[in-house]
Amino acid sequence: MTEVTKPAVRPARPFFSSGPCAKRPGWTPEALKGALVGRSHRSKPGKAKLKDAIERTRKILGIPADYKIGIMPASDTGAMEMAMWSLLGPMEIDIFAWESFGEDWVTDTVKQLKLKAEVHKAGYGKLPELKAAKNRDIVFLWNGTTSGVKVPNGDWIPADREGITICDATSAAFAMELPWDKLDATTFSWQKVLGGEAAHGILVLSPNAVKRLEAYTPHWPMPKIFRMTKGGKLVDGIFEGETINTPSMIAVEDYLDALTWADGVGGLKGLIARSNANLKVLADWTKKAGWADFLAENEAIRSNTSVCLKITDPWFAALSDEAKAEAAKKIASVLEKEGVALDIAGYRAAPPGLRIWCGATVDTADLQALTPWLDWAFAQVKAPQAA
Repeated sequence: MTEVTKPAVRPARPFFSSGPCAKRPGWTPEALKGALVGRSHRSKPGKAKLKDAIERTRKILGIPADYKIGIMPASDTGAMEMAMWSLLGPMEIDIFAWESFGEDWVTDTVKQLKLKAEVHKAGYGKLPELKAAKNRDIVFLWNGTTSGVKVPNGDWIPADREGITICDATSAAFAMELPWDKLDATTFSWQKVLGGEAAHGILVLSPNAVKRLEAYTPHWPMPKIFRMTKGGKLVDGIFEGETINTPSMIAVEDYLDALTWADGVGGLKGLIARSNANLKVLADWTKKAGWADFLAENEAIRSNTSVCLKITDPWFAALSDEAKAEAAKKIASVLEKEGVALDIAGYRAAPPGLRIWCGATVDTADLQALTPWLDWAFAQVKAPQAA
């Protein structure tokens, strides 16, 4: 095989993890100097910072004024399970899954809550048929973080729906346009597109979701951490910065810093443009690489954040499944050892390959510097075995 020269230029920031993701460009711990440490989150300045985080989130994402926004514990997972366990039950459900986290929500719905649901599934790299009945609730991900597959739009969601939609948007928020009129309970975390610190999530509720919460009481026990109503009424304080449990005020400060940066790069449009530019680097590279391609073959459903790549080289195709998994891991390991790409191994349950974060906090120049290293690392792994 043709020898691939070791590249001379390295990415300035080798952080391509799909979560927690790269900090915003120029971030240092100095950004946290204004954190309200040693003070109660329920103090006047504590609540002010939490309220500020909520309202700045609303502004950047264009969330309607009559939607409620709350800061939740346990990242996107906590926010998503809070929504599902609080809202599901009165109606039958259409639930969509095409990767590992979608499967988790199927498990919650069918095996844990034991609710009647029609499950729509597809394998990694594809979408199930997006067809939902208006008289059912809908549960789905906007972007499959472990498959690199997104839904192209919200046109498939009935505008005159009688049920509600619950959307896990954790790798989509701040990188893709979300049609808020089609979404009733939407969740995401700070650690994805804005590169915030982990452990906190956001739950956005439409007026329809609030009506459901106030009219419906689940028959299963509800832990304190999930309770959003009292006496049949929404606890409004949760959506004004009075969190259910104690948040990290250092993490809050970090999120505020990320929101300030997001404003500075042009808000949502600027963030989307940065992610799209990053995606284009990898799209252009795959066309000439000859050994790798997108796991999502359909360009219309390719994620511009969690980009998942499969290995298409004939040598790789001839390997056993175990050898394929080992070879893919070795490529990621070689790159990590060189310090040019950290944490880019594909998800353990996905087809063997690589997963490269392209969200807005990653600089396009770093991805441009990375692509020759991808070619070099592949050659290093293939050469000894193909000889």
